[in-house]
Amino acid sequence: MIRNYLKTAWRNLYRNKAFSLIHVLGLTMGITVCLMIFLYIMNEFSVDNFHKQGKNIYRVMRGFDKSKPPTSYLSGPYAPAMLNDFSHDIKMAVRVSPQNNLISFGEKSFNEKKVYAVDSNFFQLFTFPLLRGDATSALNNPGSVVLTETTAKKYFGNIDNAMGKVVKMDKHVQLKVTGIAKDVPSNSHLDFDLVMPISNYTHDPNFNVWINNGLFVYLLLNEHSSPARLESRFPQFMEKYMGKDMERFGAKFNLSLRPFKDIYFENASSFDAVKHGDKMVVFIFISIAVLIMIIACINFMNLATIRAVERSKEVGMRKVLGALRNHLVWQFIGESLLLALISCALSIGLLFLLMPSYNSLLGYALTVSWNSAPIYLFLLAVILFVGFLAGSYPAIFMSAFSPIEALKGKLKLGKGGAFFRQSLVVFQFSISVLLIIGTIVIVNQMRYVKNKSLGYDKEQTVIVKIDNNDIYDHKQTFKHQLQNSDYVKSVSLMSGEPGGFFDMQGFEVEGQHETFKSRSEFADFEYVKTFGLKIVAGRDFSPQFATDTTNSVLINRTAAKELGFTPQQAIGKWVRNTVRDNNRRTIIGVVEDFNFLSLKENMDALIISPSEDRRVAVIKLKPGNIQAGLTAIKNIYAEVAPIYPFEFSFLDQQFDTTYRNDIRQQTMLSIFSGLAIFIACLGLFGLASFTAAKRTKEIGVRKVLGSSVQNILILISKDLLKPVLLATIIAIPLGYYCMDKWLQSFAYKTPLHWWIFALAALLTFVIAVVTISFQSLKAALANPIRSLRSE
Repeated sequence: MIRNYLKTAWRNLYRNKAFSLIHVLGLTMGITVCLMIFLYIMNEFSVDNFHKQGKNIYRVMRGFDKSKPPTSYLSGPYAPAMLNDFSHDIKMAVRVSPQNNLISFGEKSFNEKKVYAVDSNFFQLFTFPLLRGDATSALNNPGSVVLTETTAKKYFGNIDNAMGKVVKMDKHVQLKVTGIAKDVPSNSHLDFDLVMPISNYTHDPNFNVWINNGLFVYLLLNEHSSPARLESRFPQFMEKYMGKDMERFGAKFNLSLRPFKDIYFENASSFDAVKHGDKMVVFIFISIAVLIMIIACINFMNLATIRAVERSKEVGMRKVLGALRNHLVWQFIGESLLLALISCALSIGLLFLLMPSYNSLLGYALTVSWNSAPIYLFLLAVILFVGFLAGSYPAIFMSAFSPIEALKGKLKLGKGGAFFRQSLVVFQFSISVLLIIGTIVIVNQMRYVKNKSLGYDKEQTVIVKIDNNDIYDHKQTFKHQLQNSDYVKSVSLMSGEPGGFFDMQGFEVEGQHETFKSRSEFADFEYVKTFGLKIVAGRDFSPQFATDTTNSVLINRTAAKELGFTPQQAIGKWVRNTVRDNNRRTIIGVVEDFNFLSLKENMDALIISPSEDRRVAVIKLKPGNIQAGLTAIKNIYAEVAPIYPFEFSFLDQQFDTTYRNDIRQQTMLSIFSGLAIFIACLGLFGLASFTAAKRTKEIGVRKVLGSSVQNILILISKDLLKPVLLATIIAIPLGYYCMDKWLQSFAYKTPLHWWIFALAALLTFVIAVVTISFQSLKAALANPIRSLRSE
């Protein structure tokens, strides 16, 4: 019997090729999109799950301002002090310090961005398998290094050639390759190409200063240790080791533990040098997957139901010959299962073709194991969901036909059936309109952010990192030579460019009893000139005033406001950095606010000081020949740091870096919205085909009586466009609510203009009209004699 069902199902699908193609195409696209999103979600929620000791690993977080999220950066002494003071609770402590280093071997040299300086037990704490070498001893020697598989091949051709070889770090430190680690999977918040012992840095006096924070501390707690109990002892720990510093700086630091599994999705600073995800984005894509699958299933139900009249005689004949209703139900559900199975098979093939492009869109390769049970369970669930749920209504509907009416050809679908089909179309297009609104709003917001006046001049501005000893030791020579170039307008050395690093620090302020917390920038006298900032009160730094280097600061308008001063009142007041300076500095000028942070953050107070902390050179080129200016910078860089590769970026490229995830969301939402609309239009196309076929004789009579093609087009289209109109009316307020929530993540956002919703409605109607018109026009142009001949 089952064999007969399958054979009959296949014959029905083959006989009705057009409808079967629409069925399969819609389902295949829906399942493919859902499978892509499912793999993404599976990857996101599997981050760090491969670490065997993960449930007992915690990262230590340092708090300073309760209104801000804690930071993960600590200093070198924390880990050994914690091991000493909490030996009953802590089994292992590992420091991880992200580095940028020049690594050279023979004639090859690479400016490696993903280098970790770590404690020797790094590979014992974390489950990063070594393909060569011993995890317990690979980093015991300060002169050792572990490479990833890809890095080893890049340097030495293959991993066997790499073992025992010696590479140089920053020209002078020799490191012997003692291990090859398997490439770090994309579902890891830690990401490295080289790992070396942190003991190479411990001889530096600054490394052991408690206040110098620049590394992460991971703790492995004993099996029965309580994280809450350990945290309760941290205030005493901080008082013991940091009490004098906190008193001297007028600051209060606190520590907390972050479970290892929560690090990836934590609300971390953008300067936390590890990988982070966004749960909101994950839930958005889960919603999209569900909506697209619903659209595909609605198509399936709608198209199957409208074919009921065509198959009514088949149902009637089967009933006359003794077929039971439950047999007919299983027959039609079997057809649904067969269609779902075919669609799943095509989806897997399509996914293999799309994976390279999908990985490129995400910005990383998904960690996909095709042997994993969740993937097969997902596919099985899709087949059963579509087969039983989407196929059940058509099956029950068709199996309930009266055999007498069916065989006489007098079967009517009734108003109830029409209402149900139209309700499904309304639901489909409501989802489509909602996705269109979301796409337009995101595109509009990204355009607004990109084109918004940030308060500084970012055009023709080049950023060169001061990230190696050669360029750092000769930074003033580098600056002076650039200033003498015919292509350079101005140069400023600073701690962070707009969109870059701005540390939160505490300041004593004249007339203020509490420590004032402000973002800090450490820059030279050309800072205001290079960015074209506006001085609203006082004056800029000037070499004409000998005391400016040691005794002066600039602040922005927001800092003056938060201090309770007007810009003019702030001039002459003194401030003292509680961490860096012992001397008071006078506010000599107030600059107009400029967006030095992401536009997702509100304007913050900023204090600009000439104190020494140079991490980046910002070079303003003269208008004209940009390429010649870049060549000049490269040549000067080669003179002062000849062994290091010249790397640069443009300041206006910071947009793509800062909003990379939002841009990817925009691209993915646009693609998925397009696919959702296409799938919905497939259903509308099928519905238009059915409507045109059902009214063939009516159209023939109308044409004979003088109706024009235009009148017939309107006649057929208006009934099909009514549910689209209703869907638009339902989706607009829902879209407003959802996108208003999304925009809350931006401190600076574009209004939800009326034209966004009007454009979404117009696009939907244009797409629907084009979809319907093809079949409507075909019916309107048909020869009426053919349809009336059989009457």
